[in-house]
Amino acid sequence: MEKFVEEFLKYLEFEKNVSPMTIKSYGEDLKSFLNYLKIEETQIKKISDIDTFSIFSYLSFLSRKGIGKRSMQRHLSTLRSFFKYLLKEEKIKINPASAVPMPKFVRPLPRVLQKGEIIKILEEKEENGWLSKRNKAIFELLYATGLRVSELSSLAIDDIDLVQRVLRVKGKGGKERVVPFGKKAQEAIKEYLKEVPFEGINYIFLNKNGTKLTERSIHRIVVKYAIRILNSKDISPHSFRHTFATHLLEQGADLRFIQELLGHSSLSTTQIYTHIDIQKLIEVYKKTHPKA
Repeated sequence: MEKFVEEFLKYLEFEKNVSPMTIKSYGEDLKSFLNYLKIEETQIKKISDIDTFSIFSYLSFLSRKGIGKRSMQRHLSTLRSFFKYLLKEEKIKINPASAVPMPKFVRPLPRVLQKGEIIKILEEKEENGWLSKRNKAIFELLYATGLRVSELSSLAIDDIDLVQRVLRVKGKGGKERVVPFGKKAQEAIKEYLKEVPFEGINYIFLNKNGTKLTERSIHRIVVKYAIRILNSKDISPHSFRHTFATHLLEQGADLRFIQELLGHSSLSTTQIYTHIDIQKLIEVYKKTHPKA
């Protein structure tokens, strides 16, 4: 079976012009699979003996070894490509990996900031200068609206109504929504805009050169403040979005209302973002259930 692997890797190199690093990765994955067959599936003598059950068994073996879902996805992807090649070359009659579903990778949820942590960041004493006021406005707006960092970066002057305290946000897929914000965010934005040293600006949040503040720059600002104020390295702009949704839910907001504010097309996505700890659920149950 090793000869088929060699032929496949040469096919990738000379016909598909795949990068050396990718070919090396494919080779290592296939070597791992063949070693598994030699040790665990001794009844398999030739390439056509490999069936869908063999692939499932291999993935189960990887899982028992503690291999993560992302790595298992890569292994399965390699096997699908390998057997697809063998099918094209008429070495086998069916692709045994094609019917195996891709292992689902669940992204870890960002950490929810405690209310005391939010207060520490929002009430941090400002330094002098417009950049400090900009950063204050960024934090106030992130927590007040739950915007994605891409949405915050792209906010234009025309998108904000400081009188009605609402934003017009263009989210994923160009879908527009209206998001309200509170007085604290309103005050922070007004203070910042009064200090901006540039004329005729198009975007709300600017860098020191007067151009749009990028998503990466906003991320760096959040991380810098989190380390300095909270001594925490696991907080990002998305942590504020997650915190925004979780705190609303804890205060009794309807899930569909939160879905609309976050700009989620599916309610199931909102349910992933918003979780309440077990103790909070127990407390609510005791307060509200007549037989508790």
